[in-house]
Amino acid sequence: MTVSVSRHAALSSLALALAVPPALAQNANTAALNSVLVTATRTPQLAGDIVSDTLSIDAEQIVQSGAGSLVDLLQRQRGIQIARNGGPGTNSTVYIRGANGNQNIVLVDGVRIGSATSGAASWSAIPLTAVDHIEIVYGPLSTLYGADAIGGVIQIFTKKGQGAPALSASAGYGSDNTRQIDAGISGATGGEHALSYALSAGKEKSDGFSSTLPASSAYNPDRDGYQRDNAAGQVGLQLAKGHELGAQFLTSRLDFQYDSGKSTFDTRSQQKLQNLALYSKNQILPIWSSVVQLSESRDKSFNATGTTAKERSQIDTKQTDLTWQNDIRIGADMLQLLYGHRKEQVESTVKETERERTTTSLAASYNMKRGDHLLNLGLRNDDSTQYGGKTTGAAGYGYRINGALRASASYGTSFRAPTFNELYYPAYGTESSKPEKGRNAELGLHYSAGATQLNAVYFHNRLTDLLVSTSPCLVSTVDPKKYPSCVYNVNHALLEGLSLSASRQLGAFGLNGNIDLLNARDESTDKSLARRAKKHANFAADYSAGALKAGVELELAGERFDDSANKTRLGGYGLVNLFATYRINADWSALVRWNNLADKRYEVARNYAASGAKLFAAIRYGYK
Repeated sequence: MTVSVSRHAALSSLALALAVPPALAQNANTAALNSVLVTATRTPQLAGDIVSDTLSIDAEQIVQSGAGSLVDLLQRQRGIQIARNGGPGTNSTVYIRGANGNQNIVLVDGVRIGSATSGAASWSAIPLTAVDHIEIVYGPLSTLYGADAIGGVIQIFTKKGQGAPALSASAGYGSDNTRQIDAGISGATGGEHALSYALSAGKEKSDGFSSTLPASSAYNPDRDGYQRDNAAGQVGLQLAKGHELGAQFLTSRLDFQYDSGKSTFDTRSQQKLQNLALYSKNQILPIWSSVVQLSESRDKSFNATGTTAKERSQIDTKQTDLTWQNDIRIGADMLQLLYGHRKEQVESTVKETERERTTTSLAASYNMKRGDHLLNLGLRNDDSTQYGGKTTGAAGYGYRINGALRASASYGTSFRAPTFNELYYPAYGTESSKPEKGRNAELGLHYSAGATQLNAVYFHNRLTDLLVSTSPCLVSTVDPKKYPSCVYNVNHALLEGLSLSASRQLGAFGLNGNIDLLNARDESTDKSLARRAKKHANFAADYSAGALKAGVELELAGERFDDSANKTRLGGYGLVNLFATYRINADWSALVRWNNLADKRYEVARNYAASGAKLFAAIRYGYK
């Protein structure tokens, strides 16, 4: 896909969207527009008043999806592709609009997670059973969240207590001797000093399958299983009307096996996620609300390929964040002022990476609403003790053409901070590495009428000072004994594409689909970026009959390259999934899911195995 082709496709799709009959527009269903989202503006806002390209996955959709993992759920969404080194418990990468895993931000209940050494989140360690809903915001959000928000932001919300005390639980079993169980309790008390609470815990274990294929030098035909244990909780206390104190936590431990070519030692890795946050929400004046949050996020990784010290490694990273957010209402507008202080620390068996850095941030944004016109402006400065100051800005405009059709245009700058590995890892990092920079422009049309939803978004994100690993590495001429450096800011890249999605309810039938056309290219070499397909699509159809809902899904991915030199080609693939849910009564429901019905053999990473045909069944209590 060339740039010219994608632009013509974008213009054609926008023209088609504009051709929607006016009669449909007059019957607009406000349900979608009235859903409330938080991530796009850091404050609750109606979806119809948000200029950014957003997507939300609610609790019902998560339950009915029957997805085996968070990564499985995300790869069915528009604008997202994944790569995985084996089965569900192994290392995974999530690409948003072609941006690399460390060029996106992941939040859990407002707490930023991820490793300071790799820059990416440990996706496989995040338990899907603890998730209530998910919000995805596409495009640069550095003005709101700082470094690394080049491709987008994914925020995961865990369950929150409300209403009368309620219990929930589920148990499931599937292929590869996969066992899953979880339980939770939530609720809230009334009165002047209302107390809300939610607590959940879960366990998942599987024998798995060999993570590598016979062609791999690390191949071992044994099964590579995993076990994940997790717990999450929230509590909030209303001290007085408009004043709330609260705390929330998430802890998850993942143990998984992988292949390293050794037959005498069972190679394995362990990942731990630990989040803790304390917050105070205060309505200081009728027009002024304040949120102060202190949080700590830990990402711990232990790896063993043998019994000696040289064959074991430990990397512990910690992020401590203090944020103070002030939202000031000015009529229908919102002025937001933000202060942030973030400290990153690393403890590791690789002593050279044991460093720390702090970043102090000041930001302001303004969201305006005037009739059918929407405008948002943002400006932010991040001052780091490691890479200095970075200023980012954004502007977006939206216009309601009629009751159902809305157009949007935006421009924003972003940056990614170099990771501790890219800075300090021996024989790899370069201490003088600078942040990567991004400049994104996009146009969108969004249509919501009756039971019909349509979206078309064209984006053009140009990256400069891209950090790449070069070969051969360079040795210091000043100090020849110093480790050679391999990472440099040398490349330019382009992330350009068209994202289309549609959904329609036809009586008992539900239809939805999305198509992504992506041009992710290294402009310095004119090569495609690794593991990004130029074409990716998902289609689904479901049928509801009383308590039964059943459906079929189709995932299509085009060919792509496994390496930056574009010499190793990965073939395209198509997968068919079946699912059915049955509501036994008001409290009990059952789920059956059959993934990869045709047992298709494919690769999303060279010489790493992907799941074949898998069957999973579960029974649930208390899930609405």
